[in-house]
Amino acid sequence: MPRRSVLLFGGACLAVAAALAIVTIVVVTGQTRSEGALTVSETGQPLVGGPFQLVNQDGRSVDQTLLDGKWTLVFFGFTYCPDYCPTTLAAIAATKQRMGAQARDLQVVFVSVDPERDTPAAMKDYLSSDGFPDGVIGLTGSPQQIKAVAGAYRAFYEKVGQGDGYTMNHSLMVYLMGPDGKYRTAIAHDLAPDAAAGVISRAMARG
Repeated sequence: MPRRSVLLFGGACLAVAAALAIVTIVVVTGQTRSEGALTVSETGQPLVGGPFQLVNQDGRSVDQTLLDGKWTLVFFGFTYCPDYCPTTLAAIAATKQRMGAQARDLQVVFVSVDPERDTPAAMKDYLSSDGFPDGVIGLTGSPQQIKAVAGAYRAFYEKVGQGDGYTMNHSLMVYLMGPDGKYRTAIAHDLAPDAAAGVISRAMARG
């Protein structure tokens, strides 16, 4: 095989491998789920994100232009989450501390996968907890709106159980979106703050 063909084939394999790495998601039960193959753009980047219509914790309607002009960490979870959600939000707060002045250009968006319980008021109360990132934006909406935004971000979630005691299984990946509102990279929920800060800073440097 000619050298150019080998290089092109190798590049394509790396792009597919990166996409498949994001497809495999860990959910709150500790099980592994696969959502199927991600669509990949001509540049090799997974197509993550897109238009949405939701409501923030102040009851105001927002859409995808919320991401314009800022680097954004997008995370899916729910306010009744007993462990992963508060741990991840606390880790994001620590990551922003490690980033110093750079953190001023980074916003955090927490999207509920439990619209039945997560009203704007509930989101506002939850996100005011000590140890969470300052200024984190909470988003909720109708079940149809949540389904649409989760689909756009390839985020898995499902209701488990019945009655008031039900819980939600959901994917744990944190998505880094650029100032153009497009996906840059994914950050594991359990990545140490120093390492996460490095990933974000390098992405910012690349633009």
